[in-house]
Amino acid sequence: MPDSAPPSSAPRLDPAASQDSPASTRPNSLQSGFRAPDHRVVQWWTMATLVANAVIILTGGLVRLTGSGLGCPTWPRCTDNSFVPHAELGVHGIIEFSNRMLTYVLIAVVIATVVVVWRWAGTSRSLRWHAGLIAAGVPFQGVIGGISVLTDLNPWVVGLHLVFSMVLVSAATWLVLRVRPTGPTRASARVRGLAVTAYALSWVVVYLGTVVTGSGPHAGDANAPRNGLDPAVMSHVHASGVYLLIAVTLAAVLVARGTTLLRTAVVLLVVELAQGLIGLVQYYTGLPVVLVAAHLVGAAVLVAAATRLLIRSRSAQPA
Repeated sequence: MPDSAPPSSAPRLDPAASQDSPASTRPNSLQSGFRAPDHRVVQWWTMATLVANAVIILTGGLVRLTGSGLGCPTWPRCTDNSFVPHAELGVHGIIEFSNRMLTYVLIAVVIATVVVVWRWAGTSRSLRWHAGLIAAGVPFQGVIGGISVLTDLNPWVVGLHLVFSMVLVSAATWLVLRVRPTGPTRASARVRGLAVTAYALSWVVVYLGTVVTGSGPHAGDANAPRNGLDPAVMSHVHASGVYLLIAVTLAAVLVARGTTLLRTAVVLLVVELAQGLIGLVQYYTGLPVVLVAAHLVGAAVLVAAATRLLIRSRSAQPA
């Protein structure tokens, strides 16, 4: 679980960064951007890492929702004799293979992020380690995905694959916050405690969501095993966790009134309510693919928002 860095270790804004032209918000020259990256370039690449990790969650979910989880029936090859799909595998093979190729795009993004963080004048040893660990986590995530294929989409392995992807989203969110300077914040001990509780509950809710998924349809393949649990019962257990998370976050909003953390807590509450609404609608409409995909993206947004509240509260000065 990511832990916040002390306020004194946060990188300082490069005084020259405010003088950069608006065009520097995106690296126009790869050579200059990687040779001597400024603060805005670092911000751009850390945000790209966060977005890329969220996108791979969506595309992986679409593989499952289209029944293409075993479109490439083995791993690391697509078939026993080929790394690429052949015509007999049909559209499912193309979908699964395309998702595997997107992993390499994600690897390229995180490697670029490591380079700019490493070469940035305002960096630190902990920032370099932080970016490096995220980069190391991406191929590890791919291995878990490969194991899920080799186990014929065992629902517990598939769930672990999603949870680890969410860990990378949380770590990437923290990295974005570390390189994006904010004004001074103050938080009481109660707000900090509620932020920690909300963060922990968000992981409970995400994990229970994977258990619900493992008990229901959309297994990724018609012959994929299920976990044997009652989908209706597990859906209610999952919903109970969501209700508790919303209650804790609402308490954080009330306690944070009058502080700069109020908006951060409100954002998390809005995300939770939206995610809960999508979950209810999809449950009572027979789990349509579009809503299930939206719910999956919402889970990544939820983890990012909970991480943001946690990190901002822990780096705040005592109220």
